[in-house]
Order: sequence, then structure tokens, then C-alpha cells
Amino acid sequence: MSLLKYGRQDIPASIVVFFVALPLCLGIALASGAPLLSGVIAGIVGGIVVGAASGSKLGVSGPAAGLAVIVFDAIATLGSWEAFLCAVVLSGVFQIAFGYLKAGAVANFFPSSVITGMLTGIGLLIILKQIPYMFGWHADFLGEEAFSQANGENTFSAISHAISLISMPVLILSVVSLVMLVAWDKYLAPNFKIFRLIQGPIAVVFFGILISYILASGSSAFSAEQLVSLPVMTSLQDIKAELSVPDLSALFNFEVVTIAFVMAVVASIETLLCVEATDKLDPEKGVTPANRELRAQGLGNIISGFIGGLPITQVIVRSSANIAFGAKSKASSVFHGVFLLVAVALGAALMNFIPLASLAAILIIVGYKLAKPSAFKAMYTKGWEQFVPFITTVVVMLFTDLLSGVIAGLVVSLFFSLKHSYKNAFAHDNAEEAGDNRHIVMAEDLCFLNKPKIMQKLESIPAATKLTLDFSNTKSIAFDVREYIKDYIQKAKERQIRVETIKF
Repeated sequence: MSLLKYGRQDIPASIVVFFVALPLCLGIALASGAPLLSGVIAGIVGGIVVGAASGSKLGVSGPAAGLAVIVFDAIATLGSWEAFLCAVVLSGVFQIAFGYLKAGAVANFFPSSVITGMLTGIGLLIILKQIPYMFGWHADFLGEEAFSQANGENTFSAISHAISLISMPVLILSVVSLVMLVAWDKYLAPNFKIFRLIQGPIAVVFFGILISYILASGSSAFSAEQLVSLPVMTSLQDIKAELSVPDLSALFNFEVVTIAFVMAVVASIETLLCVEATDKLDPEKGVTPANRELRAQGLGNIISGFIGGLPITQVIVRSSANIAFGAKSKASSVFHGVFLLVAVALGAALMNFIPLASLAAILIIVGYKLAKPSAFKAMYTKGWEQFVPFITTVVVMLFTDLLSGVIAGLVVSLFFSLKHSYKNAFAHDNAEEAGDNRHIVMAEDLCFLNKPKIMQKLESIPAATKLTLDFSNTKSIAFDVREYIKDYIQKAKERQIRVETIKF
């Protein structure tokens, strides 16, 4: 497929994703204790290499906040950035192996309610985490998702702290940016063709650059912490000096292998979660081949590690921004990687005029689209079995992190599944009907969880009864259940219960 087939939609969307991704790449690198450029390298590789190799139409890959703590600890443990890069390369090899071993099938076990909860939780997190930047306080690293922050604050205390440190120029820019975005989306683009030629977020970013440039020499100028901070490189030599290569002599070091495996597992889980979430957001409801995605991520991590980049996953913030602003194909992800490359090589000086408040306004709109009040209402109307896992995922995510929220939602979903499994031991049951003949048709699958229900039912059969246990539709019987039924048949004779089995 030509990269320009949907150029009218993909190029504007890719520019928005580029503006969102640039500071996130830098922020995650900073939080990981890695060179700043390593985050941008991972973003470039995630866009161009993974974007091209992936089967995901709308997913965008790059460095992930969920790996920041693992990366920080790994660098400290190995004592060498080059040894860590070796672990990144090896993690890519593991991911390719996972892909060929069909580990992507894990994605099929994520319940819809949990994925919806994850998307809503991410939306709320995006909004809450961006509020401090809109007041002008550099709360922590951009892209941070955990409740407890490295600077000692948490999601809510950071907002309170930011309010006490309001920067009026930043707050005014934030409000104007939000108004521009809402007006662009609701009133201008639908009614005037000229406003459909350019995305609202692009206009907001360039407006922010203009204001930042005008204020640059004044007393109300934005501080360095309130702007994007991309390393400025003026020559090829500067770029080469920033690049690192892995120490391949560490390839068989036990700690390197262990760290690589852990990174591969966590990155793969985050990627599969994001794949499911992205497919759910896709207006055309495309289905991403999960095993191909793991192989694409593995290839990306091998290349990223070889040229000095952080580990890569598919990332829901960038992917949802990509979808929210109209992308139609994987070309958008590739283009955003190209724009990151151009920004590093040629445009760092201009990029460093971008106020973080402008980007925060864009992300808040993305967050709102993920966490609309209607999402809560829709899940509530589906019943408690959908709503409880959904709201559990959201709440636990807000007060811990993404993976903890998903695990909590899975546990609650599993509880409801086990409850159903316990109840559904019988396909048909006339054991409550009057008469001496009782006929029970057993369920298709009988696991150990069905044993208590079967025991309760069979022990209630009155004496001097003919009982037929029909296993015609049953495909599997757990050992515990089979043993109990055999014992019951023997003991039933003592109560003059004649048991007949069909296909047992």
C-alpha cells in the first residue's frame, strides 16, 4: 500500500502525534536515567521500523512510561549504559521468539470490560497528569503514568502544588489553547473548509511557538522547564557523539539475560494490551495480528538497542491521539517517526520554543475523548458483570499504575466467570420435578468448580428414585468430578437410587 494513499488524513495526524511524542520521548528518557536522545531514537525506530513492520493500522510505538522504572533499575544494576543496550537488543530477540511461539494469543484473554476500563483510566490519567503543566509547573516527567511520582508527589498532590505556583502567561496560553481546540473541532472545521485543511492541534502548537518566541526576551518569558528541551546538534559529528552502541561482550551475562527477559515480557504485555485497546478504538474495527506485532516490536528493539535507543512498546497515548485526529493507515506512524528524525537533525532549535502547556492542552482533549462521561453510563447499562471489572480497572489504575489496574480488572472478571462456572453444571435439569424418574443433562464442560454444585444436586435426589445422568453433550470431565460421580453411583444403591449414565 502506498504511504500516500490516505495522505490527506495520515500526514496531519502524524504531525499531531509527532508533537505529542517528542516531549514524551524526552521525558521518559529523563525518568529512565538514560541519555535524552535515547528516547527520541526509540521514537524514531518505533515509528519508522515498527510502523512499517507491524500489522497494526493505527498503533504507534515508542518508549513507554511503564518501562521507565525497569530501565532505571536495570542501568543501575548493570552499571553501564552499553551493557543495558545489549539487554535491549536481547529483549528484541526474545520478543521475536514470542511471536513465533504464538504468544500473541494472550491478547484474546483480555475481557472487553477491562480493555474499556483501561482506555477510560488512561484518559483520566492523561487529563490529571497534564493539569500541572497547564498551570506552568514541571510536575514530573512527561508521560508519567503511576500514581506515586518520583519527585515525592502523587497525581493529586501535584495538581494542588501546581495551583499554588501558577504562572499567568502559561495559564493564559493553556486556556486559549483549549478554547482553540474545542472551537476548531466543534464550530470552525465543520463550517469552514479552510479550517479543515489543518488540524487544530497543529495550529495550537504553532500559536504556542509564536507566543514563546515573542516572550523569549521579556520578563514574562517561559522558563526552560516550561518548554520542550531537545538536544541541539549542529553537525553530523554532534549526532555521532550522542549515539551509543551495545557492549555485546555482555550478551551472556546472567544479569543482562534476566533483565532482557523481564523487559521482553513486560513490553510484550503492554504492547498486547495496547493492540487490543487500539483495535477497540479503530472506527473500522480492524484486527491486528498479535504475533506479527510481537515480531515487529522485537525487530524494533533490536535496532533501537544497536543505535543507542530505549526499549519500545506500542503506546496507547500516541495511538489514541493518532486515531482521535483522523489517521487511516500505518503511514501515519511511519511519518511521525520521520518527523522525529528531521526534528533531531534539523529542527531542534525551533522545537525548543514549543510550550509544554500547548501540548498539555492537546493531550487533555485526547484524554477527554477516551474518558467521556457517556463511557461510564454505557458500561453501567450493560450490567454489574461488565461495570464492576470496568470501574475496578479505572480506579486501581488511577491509584497505582496501568498494569496493576488491568490485573485487578482481570481478577474481578475471573471472579464472575468462576461464579458462572460454579452455577452452570447442568445443561438441563428436571430433578426438581415430581415423580420417580429424574433426568439430568450435564453441561458441555465440567471442571472442578462444578463439583460442589453437582454434589449439592445429587445429594438432594430422594430415595427410591431412578436417576439418569446424561453426558451426551459433555466434552470434558475433570478428574475430581468423574471420581465423585463414580463414588455416588456406588453409594446410591444404599438409598435404592437406580443410576443410569449415558456416555459417561
